Amino acid sequence: MKELNGSQMISEALKLEGVEVVFGYPGGAALNIYDETYKQEYFRHVLTRHEQAAVHAADGYARASGKVGVAFVTSGPGFTNAVTGLATAYSDSIPLVLISGQVATSLIGTDAFQEIDAVGISRPCVKHNYLVKNIEELPRILKEAFYIARTGRPGPVHVDIPKDITAAIGKFEYPKEINIPTYKPTYKGNAKQIKKAAEIIEASNRPLLYIGGGAIISGASELIREFAKKTGIPAITTLMGLGVMRDDDELNLGMAGMHGSYVANMALSESDLLIALGARFDDRITGKLSEFAKHAKIIHVDIDPSSISKIVNAHFPIVGDLKSVLSELMGRINAKPENFEKWREILARYNSLYPLKYTDSEEVLKPQWVIEKTSQMVGDDVVVSTDVGQHQMWVAQFFAFNKPRQLVTSGGQGTMGFGLPAALGAKWAVGDKPVINFTGDGSILMNIQELMTSVVDKKPVVNIILNNSFLGMVRQWQTFFYEHRYSNTDLSIQPDFVKLAESFGGVGFRVKTKKEFEDALNTALKSDKISLIDVVVDRFENVLPMVPAGAAIYNMILDDKGQK
Repeated sequence: MKELNGSQMISEALKLEGVEVVFGYPGGAALNIYDETYKQEYFRHVLTRHEQAAVHAADGYARASGKVGVAFVTSGPGFTNAVTGLATAYSDSIPLVLISGQVATSLIGTDAFQEIDAVGISRPCVKHNYLVKNIEELPRILKEAFYIARTGRPGPVHVDIPKDITAAIGKFEYPKEINIPTYKPTYKGNAKQIKKAAEIIEASNRPLLYIGGGAIISGASELIREFAKKTGIPAITTLMGLGVMRDDDELNLGMAGMHGSYVANMALSESDLLIALGARFDDRITGKLSEFAKHAKIIHVDIDPSSISKIVNAHFPIVGDLKSVLSELMGRINAKPENFEKWREILARYNSLYPLKYTDSEEVLKPQWVIEKTSQMVGDDVVVSTDVGQHQMWVAQFFAFNKPRQLVTSGGQGTMGFGLPAALGAKWAVGDKPVINFTGDGSILMNIQELMTSVVDKKPVVNIILNNSFLGMVRQWQTFFYEHRYSNTDLSIQPDFVKLAESFGGVGFRVKTKKEFEDALNTALKSDKISLIDVVVDRFENVLPMVPAGAAIYNMILDDKGQK
């Protein structure tokens, strides 16, 4: 058993966990950690330009790779800057380990320089957290942190380490296995409940698969496609579930919810059996709860027991890993596509009545066209990140996602500023595969400094700014519900994004026509530098359909009558 100091233990633990890249930003309380990072050769450290971006980058890496993302920050404001990243990852069940420096143990509670109660602050937005109080417990804590982050319902784990602990010497024995009596995720579903689920599916007339992000996390995408094909049951997805079903699969009704397709929302409203697979029934999907899927019995499969019947009562709850449960269910199910032919015909009529569409123009670029054209030009071999707002919903509606882990986006928190650093993290995960970040002229400025990170590390990402000179989604609400009072949403005065990109060492384009966009995208995809394509789009284009807040999911705004 070798003796190491605390900082060496961190590096050794990361080596044993197979960590290849860490994102972070140094500071006083983390100096010992960074000194050892300088000496070690196990992993690459990426210096972001802000701690929030470090955690978003680790998040993007985790989403694109399926591995645990890792970030380092220092104490005080270094940690508080990282909290938004933790909350973003927590809402979307993303496996992360954040290691933060803390003031020395002798100074904790004295209001020392850059002291903050980091574990108190992080507690509501992490799966678990630790304050390391002595060197003997550090190896176990590091092992537990990675184990907790990646198992069960994944999530971020925060490890706060005082500066004197990072310098202290202790015996390093890294546990081979973890046994936490109070933490025992259930992977195998209850056989009786699975049998009941099979029976109720076969007895139903209008069943519907409701697919969430848990399907991607569990690696169940292929199995879900096989299940849908075998049974002929149509499917809807959440934002986080995009890519589980192929975009061109005739059983795929698209995304449901506030900006979901008409057919998906009507299917939810008229189904007699909702089969929820790794989804959590958040408010953006349910709309008015008393009207949500009120004709349906509900089968809910989730590895997190606290998610089942939390919002919508599950008649047939199954706790377990989705891939494991679905494998058993596939063996029991006898339902065939012809059983639900009439149901699919009804849904086909809904889809033909109000398909996802937009009115194209030759005079001004439509954001939907830009997204569709990008999808056609890059195909499936790409990872797409987004910021948050109108562009995020248009990407969900009009980009053809055909693979899991193809979309990297902030769902639960809706975090502006997420897209660029997350795209950089994803780029570290996928290598030569192109990574495209769709963003808005509001969102891009929130972490614009990460252009420097990309240039230094030679990680080219294509950023497409759908520039409508507005905080677009807020403006849309002001149009429909606030009588066109555009309070603090007009962004008419903006920087020159071309010059801004060039000042960081990247390349920039400003485009106003379809040909200009196609030429710019082709050039950007071939470039070895990060790029910004500033696309001037229709200022007042709205994301439709739209379910007003508090309305039933079937009460959708389908036209632009409220537009100025």
